[in-house]
Amino acid sequence: MNERSVAGKRALVTGASSGLGADFARELGRRGAHLIVVARRTDQLEALAAEVRASARVEVDVISADLSAPTAAQSLFDQISRIGKGVDVLINNAGLGLYGRSIEIPWRKEQAMLQIDIVTLAGLTKLFLPQMLERRFGFILNISSIAAYQPTPLYASYSAAKTFVLYYSEALSHELRGSGVSVTVLSPGVTATEFLHVAGQTATAYQRFVMMRSPDVARIGIHALLTGRRHVVPGFLNAALAWGAGLSPHVLSMRLAERLMRSNRPQH
Repeated sequence: MNERSVAGKRALVTGASSGLGADFARELGRRGAHLIVVARRTDQLEALAAEVRASARVEVDVISADLSAPTAAQSLFDQISRIGKGVDVLINNAGLGLYGRSIEIPWRKEQAMLQIDIVTLAGLTKLFLPQMLERRFGFILNISSIAAYQPTPLYASYSAAKTFVLYYSEALSHELRGSGVSVTVLSPGVTATEFLHVAGQTATAYQRFVMMRSPDVARIGIHALLTGRRHVVPGFLNAALAWGAGLSPHVLSMRLAERLMRSNRPQH
């Protein structure tokens, strides 16, 4: 399928200070989209904005925000509304995981993770969607994970959160068919970003073997979004694992997931 153009449109990318978020911004900038990039680390956002402005010659607005705050989605929406810039493309990339036995992870960290991975994502979708529907034009990309396809011990809350993102996005995509607004869910496997470091895990042999480059995953995700695909799992092995998890009894896929994820004892 041919990609729809986003040249001259405006894209909001959360979690854009590094990794996939920064690469989503670069990819959209190359396609001529103006950008609003959001994260906590203002210095890295400013560096990204300068890079994209120079290479793609598009407008880039920088907003520093903590998306783990309970009011984060509404605050961000209000700030963008005040500057009078509509959002045509929403990339709900901000997210994190926490590695380890659930009982050993402090609740404040787990709560912040769930806020970013579920509540802020759903809130931003809910707030920006009506404007897209009114214009009968819009794209929403939500980031899930192959961890969404089975319960994943040592990433218990994270995998459950990403299951929400997967099912929520697919259902929303179905509800919006014919509206002019496209919803795509991207479910990456292990990607060369800060994810493992932030989660508190040292990469296992399996993770090092299957790890994909962040620019490649971002390019696959944006292509899927602009061609109207409902769901994409980047990488042949990742897709095979996701497919296999759907065919296996939960107890078997869960044990395999635990074995593949187990590395050194986490520090929280």
